[in-house]
Amino acid sequence: MRNVKIGMALAGACAGLVAGLFGAGGGLVLVPLLTLLTDVADDSVFASSISIILPICLTCIVVTAMSVGIAFRPALPYLLGSVIGGLCAGIWGQKIPVRWLHRGLGLLILWGGYRYLC
Repeated sequence: MRNVKIGMALAGACAGLVAGLFGAGGGLVLVPLLTLLTDVADDSVFASSISIILPICLTCIVVTAMSVGIAFRPALPYLLGSVIGGLCAGIWGQKIPVRWLHRGLGLLILWGGYRYLC
């Protein structure tokens, strides 16, 4: 019998570590870890990861801004696209079967790994 609270804490810690070290990717590790280490239902994993990533991102922003500073101006043009993409994902993501979301995430992880290794 696995301890769900330890699994949740471990998944969150790994996501925070990855996001903090690499500036992104916390959700890429969080979704598989939530599936493996917790009892979060498959149809709730993606929504749960989004709610977990927000505080991780805010924490990373604060820590980075305090230690080395952040140039927000170069990021501004990307914000509009991010908001539009997030809205589309929120609306249409509910209509995509969870199995396909998992497969899509897996392919994205593999593509990213290949891209960085080769």
